[in-house]
Amino acid sequence: MNHKYIHASLTRISDLAEKEFEVKGIPKESWHTGDYVACKVINAGAESLKIELPNGRMRGVISGESIIGALGERFATLEATGSWRNVTENLKMSVLTGAGLMGKLTSKSIFIPKMMRVAYVGHVFRGEDKVTMDSFVKPIETVPFNTPVILFVGTSMSAGKTTSGRIVTNIFKQAGYRVVGAKLTGAGRFKDILAFKDAGADAILDFVDVGLPSSICPKEIYQQKLEQMLSMISSQNADIAIVEIGASPLEPYNGDSAIDALREHIKCTILSASDPYAVHGLMKAFDIVPDIVTGIATNTLAGVRMVEKLCRVKALNLIDSTTMTGLKRILTATTGFSFEQK
Repeated sequence: MNHKYIHASLTRISDLAEKEFEVKGIPKESWHTGDYVACKVINAGAESLKIELPNGRMRGVISGESIIGALGERFATLEATGSWRNVTENLKMSVLTGAGLMGKLTSKSIFIPKMMRVAYVGHVFRGEDKVTMDSFVKPIETVPFNTPVILFVGTSMSAGKTTSGRIVTNIFKQAGYRVVGAKLTGAGRFKDILAFKDAGADAILDFVDVGLPSSICPKEIYQQKLEQMLSMISSQNADIAIVEIGASPLEPYNGDSAIDALREHIKCTILSASDPYAVHGLMKAFDIVPDIVTGIATNTLAGVRMVEKLCRVKALNLIDSTTMTGLKRILTATTGFSFEQK
């Protein structure tokens, strides 16, 4: 283990913690999304901020320590936006996610803590070769995608998609089915797919596994990466795929491409919403009629009734255990699976 650097979780697909490498500064015109970079912490930000490690644990950071992360972009509606493309001559950046997504902060909600500030030290090299996330993506045989999908979408980030996915994963595992959990879009955080693993998923994956620090990239690149992810899911021979579309499909994370690719395989759609009116907007924008609406919008009876009246879809607060019978009934009706324990 190389203890000179803190290896953020975007390095989890690499061997950088085990094998030697060099750090060399290069001109910005040679930078690209997914490049591994070393950055020195110049301001650790709020005391609550931590770096997510390759095993998913969180580690505190102090000024002067160095982090290995990856250049990327984030465009989160509720928290922060930023990109490596906006880095200026002073080469100062922010840690845009705890996974080590590096870029210049362009906006931030006043409701989140001050973010960690870093200075670019250099790119990771081995010999004359720049080391990138793609350097560790193994060739993936294209496999036709035929796995039934439970799709989890949201009206925004932090609407409850991952929590809902964890609950449904557990239901399928308790009934004895083989489950793969996947997050196809968003900004890289290992904790999201680890939540599926903790609930019993037999395999987990996300866009980091195919070399993307976030799914903000040109559509043609994302579609190639999506094909790889779908092949990885297919190779698991799972009974069901629990698939999360991170952020919302209206944000620039290529969620629309992911939904289009999955559409004919979707057996049940669960929409996590922060507001009943947002449910209506997303349904219209993407021609989606969810089988269940959950999330913050269903926290009270008032929210449930408004969703059902406005959108004419079933609303269930999935974290309320009294909704479990209704949830299983809908899952059986849409997927054909029985949930009597095997």
